[in-house]
Amino acid sequence: MALIAGPTASGKSALAVALAKTLENGIVVNADASQVYADLAILSARPTAEEMDGVPHRLFGHVDAAEAHNAARWAAEARNVIAEAHAAGRVPILVGGTGLYLRTLLHGIAPVPEIDPRVREAVRALPVAEAHAALAMADPAAATRLNPADTTRVARALEVVRATGRTLADWQQAREGGIADTIALAPLILLPPRDWLRTRCDTRLIQMFEGGAIQEVEALLARHLDPDLPAMRAIGVPQIAAFLRGEISRADALEAAQAATRQYAKRQYTWFRHQPPADWSGHEESLNVDSIDQLAIKLRDSLLTG
Repeated sequence: MALIAGPTASGKSALAVALAKTLENGIVVNADASQVYADLAILSARPTAEEMDGVPHRLFGHVDAAEAHNAARWAAEARNVIAEAHAAGRVPILVGGTGLYLRTLLHGIAPVPEIDPRVREAVRALPVAEAHAALAMADPAAATRLNPADTTRVARALEVVRATGRTLADWQQAREGGIADTIALAPLILLPPRDWLRTRCDTRLIQMFEGGAIQEVEALLARHLDPDLPAMRAIGVPQIAAFLRGEISRADALEAAQAATRQYAKRQYTWFRHQPPADWSGHEESLNVDSIDQLAIKLRDSLLTG
């Protein structure tokens, strides 16, 4: 199985299609948290039919925006798609930039039980300073490890230990469902020059705004969905929604969406620079037609000899 990962706008989708065509039996499997949503074809940069170029693509646009998709559900879906691909004699090519999705698929997920809603509500109502102080009493190691101002992670660690009597780290030691030990993986991480990537991000947002992103958000807002749903918080949606409500100008919405995308790409860049295993291959040059073809051949050869 191949894996092509990296920050947004780094050229992953084009390389995945080139690899699939070079292999002649490849199938592209989405590993991007936003591209699963049917309602976000434009703002998630989901590959168009033309860009797919006849190559089978799975787990793209298969989830309604009214649903809160997550890493555990995606990993289960990906395991099924990968098994089906292997059974059909195809080579699955994972492509995406959501590190949590990839980590969950490869290494499993901690089997933390559902948190009692009453516990969660009580924890989430605490100011972060109080939550961190409570965590220091209940799980000192987590309190030391986490930034005291990290509201989300502090609350998660505290609600888990309060609801289950076990620390989150304890649960994470019991990860289950990972496939890393059962597959031969040929990974490639794209980490192109940051200036090139920033320019790509900005240019793509301009194209999105000109190519229907505003209408996409308008249709999404017309559904009156819960604003806390992941699809409603996807980059571009809040910014365009503010424009449609008359709160900011179109130019300001574009600038805000570009800034959010650059920040997201920076976080992805850092994650993929430091989190994957040291023996995973990386490519740190910008991509063009020639380099995409060369990388596709290199990955193909790695798969065939691996």
